[in-house]
Amino acid sequence: MTIKLCRSVLFMPASNTRAMEKAKSLDTDVVVFDLEDATAPEKKEEARTLAAAAIRAGGYGKRNLAVRINGLDTAWWVDDMHAAVSAGADIVLVPKINRAGDVKRLDQQLSNIAPKSGTELWAMIETPRAVLNVKKIARVPGALTGLMVGTNDLVKELRGKHIPGRANLVTALSMTLLAARANGLLAIDGVYNAIGDVEGLRSECIQGRDMGFDGKSLIHPGQLEAANSAYAPSAEDIEEAQALIGAFDAAKAAGAGVATFKGKMIEELHIEEAKRLLDLTKLIKA
Repeated sequence: MTIKLCRSVLFMPASNTRAMEKAKSLDTDVVVFDLEDATAPEKKEEARTLAAAAIRAGGYGKRNLAVRINGLDTAWWVDDMHAAVSAGADIVLVPKINRAGDVKRLDQQLSNIAPKSGTELWAMIETPRAVLNVKKIARVPGALTGLMVGTNDLVKELRGKHIPGRANLVTALSMTLLAARANGLLAIDGVYNAIGDVEGLRSECIQGRDMGFDGKSLIHPGQLEAANSAYAPSAEDIEEAQALIGAFDAAKAAGAGVATFKGKMIEELHIEEAKRLLDLTKLIKA
């Protein structure tokens, strides 16, 4: 899987030009112009036009630009997708994907609009049906490159509650992550609703990172620092990765049958992860 920087995936209402302009100065890896939940029905068409104009105008630097279109059960999604792809969006994020057929439908539509656009598809996994079908969803070949867990809708559909530690969501998070990794896809954790609770957010970011997610969905610029910090290698992580690779290379050069580091045996799999971490660090600093 190609490494993509997506520590922070910040949603911005596409109907708010000031918010979209502000995103140009924010330290976020992915900006999502939201045509779905953050846009009222009477503002959908206007928001679509504004989002396309913002993408065309540029000025977002190295940030990846995504558009969350409306769901496949709405009258807006085809026009949303056409506008996003035609404008040059990096990613089309699609809510409430429930089955593999949904992804195939989207992939066909993308091909109809621009066969060689390079626009990626990210699918939101936010219903019980989607979680149960995520293995098949992730296998669909084509433009699909990422899965995002929609934790708010999932909690609602489960008739559950948002609780510290997310014990009621761990199964869904793990199943989505496993499906993503098995198929070389990115995996993005869901949002944290308490905007002012920095420590709670930081704890959830660390939980997601330790599970293996690539980044965090965010709903406010004030959440960026916590996500970027949690999902970036620390100075200690970088130093250890470099030392581990050095120890492995030295053992190979000496013809040793076994390489050790800090009293533990190291193998190619440890080297691969260390190199991935260093590559991620280069992307962050670029």
